[in-house]
Amino acid sequence: MPNSSSSRSSWGLLFLRLVVGWVFLSEGVLKFLDPHSLGVGRFARIGIPYPHLAAPFVAIVEIVCGALLILGIRSTLVAVPLLIDISVAIVTTKWPLLRHQGFWSAMHESRVDLCMFFGLLSILLLGAGSLSFDSR
Repeated sequence: MPNSSSSRSSWGLLFLRLVVGWVFLSEGVLKFLDPHSLGVGRFARIGIPYPHLAAPFVAIVEIVCGALLILGIRSTLVAVPLLIDISVAIVTTKWPLLRHQGFWSAMHESRVDLCMFFGLLSILLLGAGSLSFDSR
């Protein structure tokens, strides 16, 4: 009989990978579907250099790495570029909010980013779990 704690951990890591991976994959797709609001236009508005190159690059990273996370392929490796991605997002969009609108407004607006950051950190530290291609 399998260890109940091990089984719960495996399912927990699967659900964590599915949620975190899906958010990144869908946000990457949205950067192409709505470039003015979420892609090149947004990157230009927040001051990212070379937005016409950076936005598609980030979108592709989010799509590819998000899909790999969902499948559990090279999960700890793909967590690294996504951690960089979400860290840049926090610094460029939430840090100014903190400075101009205060702590609680920034916390409200950064809740998803912080969940993605800590979800990725958890995957990096714990691995993909046994319900993944990584475990094969």
